[in-house]
Amino acid sequence: MKTLENETQFKELKQQQTVFLFTADWCPDCKVIEPDLPQLEDKYQEYNFVSVDRDKYLDICIEHGIMGIPSFLVYRDGEQIGSYIGKERKSIEQIDSFLASLN
Repeated sequence: MKTLENETQFKELKQQQTVFLFTADWCPDCKVIEPDLPQLEDKYQEYNFVSVDRDKYLDICIEHGIMGIPSFLVYRDGEQIGSYIGKERKSIEQIDSFLASLN
């Protein structure tokens, strides 16, 4: 999974098919799903998967209503086509169902 490098890159990636994962190093729920994320990247190869450090990009989080992590925003051609936002723990199966519902 790529890591977001700057806000300009965020704007550029929104113009493509991108799944943004909002996370943080200290987040235990994020660590639980981390080992299984590569299987989702393999399954949904039409998307770029990009990790966004919630603490480093707080302005992006505030702008998009990301208050809890892990959370997901999905963009296609500049349009937000889905969001899975919340502070509750998410299983890989729940994330998979969310992504499948977007197609």
